[in-house]
Amino acid sequence: MRFGSTMAAFPGRRVALHDVLWWLLATALALLGAALLWALVTPVSPVGEWRPAGVRAMSPVARAALFAGVDPFNRTPPASAAPVSSGAVTSLALTLFGTRGTPGGGGTAIIAGADGLQQVYRTGSEVQPGVTLSAVGFDHVELTHNGAKELLYIDQSAPAPSAQGVVAANPVAAPAALGGGVSVDAVRRGINFGPRAEGGKVVGLEVMSSGDGAVFRAAGFQPGDVITEVDGKPVTGAGDAATLAGVMRPGASIAVTVRRGDRQLPLAITLAP
Repeated sequence: MRFGSTMAAFPGRRVALHDVLWWLLATALALLGAALLWALVTPVSPVGEWRPAGVRAMSPVARAALFAGVDPFNRTPPASAAPVSSGAVTSLALTLFGTRGTPGGGGTAIIAGADGLQQVYRTGSEVQPGVTLSAVGFDHVELTHNGAKELLYIDQSAPAPSAQGVVAANPVAAPAALGGGVSVDAVRRGINFGPRAEGGKVVGLEVMSSGDGAVFRAAGFQPGDVITEVDGKPVTGAGDAATLAGVMRPGASIAVTVRRGDRQLPLAITLAP
């Protein structure tokens, strides 16, 4: 009863608080609307219109100097330029075949001894008793032999062999083609034929190599080949192997169809007269 009489005594205060809150909210909304309008009509930058600066390109001379001073393959500056090439050339029976250096003189080298056996050595490893690989350069290595420095260089007295010269010096004899005169005996010794069954049924003659495989390869066969037809007739039984052997006569040309994977390939076996 006391509470109700108090609120009735101050009806104006409640009305005034409601009005204040309404005007505060209206003012906040007005400020937010003004800020949104300002953001839409003003430039991107508050200091005025902004424009990007022009492109500044280096001159050709400066660009060439920059590229000449940058090594894209070795971005880490070496501690020292290269192993100090001071010392006498070694008289040891060693041959240097290749080097792979790292910044600071480290790396690996391919060195062979008097026996010609090439091995890879790292810096700090012993090449021979009393001989240690101490540094690796571009075309030489530095050895420590009984406390003294000695140098071992890659032999560059002769020009590097060309690819054509290597091929000419190491000819590879091509296998003789069957059409060039392989005898019947050579075919019988070099190629075997056996029945190939799948699902309880003979589907062809499996071709197998015998001996060194030269005749097998020269005929165009590959491991896993299966002959499915002989002179246009399908292979249906194990007796077709004897039939194929029977038609192998001097001067004969035998047409076969070979299943290789999921392909059917025609081959011709021509025998010498």
